Amino acid sequence: MTERSQLGLFRTDIDTEPATAVVVAGAFDAGRLTQARQLAGLTKVAVAERIGVSGAAVSQWESQTSPPRPDHLVRLADVLDVPIEFFAGGRPFARLDGSAAHFRSLRSTRASQRAKAVAFVEQVWELTYALEKHVQFPPVDLPGFLPDDTRRLPAAPAAAARVLRRHWNLGVGPIPHLVRTMERHGVVATMVPFAGVDTPTINAFSTSRMPRPLIVLTPDRSNDVYWHRFTAAHELGHLVLHRDAAPGDAEQEREADAFAAEFLTPADQIHDQLPNRFEVKALEQISREWGVSLKSLVYRCRELGTISDASARRAYQRLNHLYELEIIAPDPAVNYPGEVPSLLAKAFELAESNGSLTAVSLARELRWKIPRLRLLLGQLDQRPVLRLV
Repeated sequence: MTERSQLGLFRTDIDTEPATAVVVAGAFDAGRLTQARQLAGLTKVAVAERIGVSGAAVSQWESQTSPPRPDHLVRLADVLDVPIEFFAGGRPFARLDGSAAHFRSLRSTRASQRAKAVAFVEQVWELTYALEKHVQFPPVDLPGFLPDDTRRLPAAPAAAARVLRRHWNLGVGPIPHLVRTMERHGVVATMVPFAGVDTPTINAFSTSRMPRPLIVLTPDRSNDVYWHRFTAAHELGHLVLHRDAAPGDAEQEREADAFAAEFLTPADQIHDQLPNRFEVKALEQISREWGVSLKSLVYRCRELGTISDASARRAYQRLNHLYELEIIAPDPAVNYPGEVPSLLAKAFELAESNGSLTAVSLARELRWKIPRLRLLLGQLDQRPVLRLV
């Protein structure tokens, strides 16, 4: 008898809910409650108020001091929008400490938002692990990432970018399909509104503390494909430069920016293309060719000495004005398939086409609701919402 049948999980008849809760109470995993609560963005006190218990009771549940009663589990499942079976142990669970993720906007990201983001990454890993049982993913190809990999990239950001370009056989010119290129080399990327209204303040982040390198790109920042590409390259910089470093250091952010600039626009190749004065048309042509923003190019001009600091400041002011007037309009990343993460969705589609997996069976294995699974796969419901007034 399998563990699933022993637990009696995944019944769909609503009349079995109390019986299922009894079984789950005996297999309760406190970490799952914490994960569900963080994903919901609720404090222990907020959960307690909605359940009708004390805050101390929720603390005891999460510390495994005293497990919740079956009737409490039923209420928790409703409040946290998960199946009752979600709270049972017995399946892979990769814990990630919040201090192990590099947040693009760490200072503006509240602790609760970081907790939600970390819990989301844990679920992305669980989804990846489940899919890899059915589909062979690209091997991780980041020198030094895997424990038994003795290869190392240089510590200097620009040098590391050049070496990685050579290692991935990217040549010296523009990199098309940046996100897909990273996925082909074993990086798991995702871009879904996992945090609801909090997503804009979380921005992008990454972690190298999972079995696979993982980058989270947020859809609100993908309205400009050039900003989106630089952000992806910035997070790649963290993965190769700061694998064992504690996140949050301002110098690390500067190093990740330097890596991204060299990775996307190698100095030796772009220097002679850069104008020696601010010319919008000239920069727009270079922007389209290399897939980087006008502001990024202005910074590159100043950095490589083709224009002065004063000229760069005036250029930024002029660009800001052009953006405000919408004379320069951003181009969304969704218009560029190679810049939208697709590894997880394609893996599921392949497993589904081979008959080894369905959305229902995968959701049951993960003990998620179907809408949650579709969200993490990037299968967002595009249908208009019917509102009755």
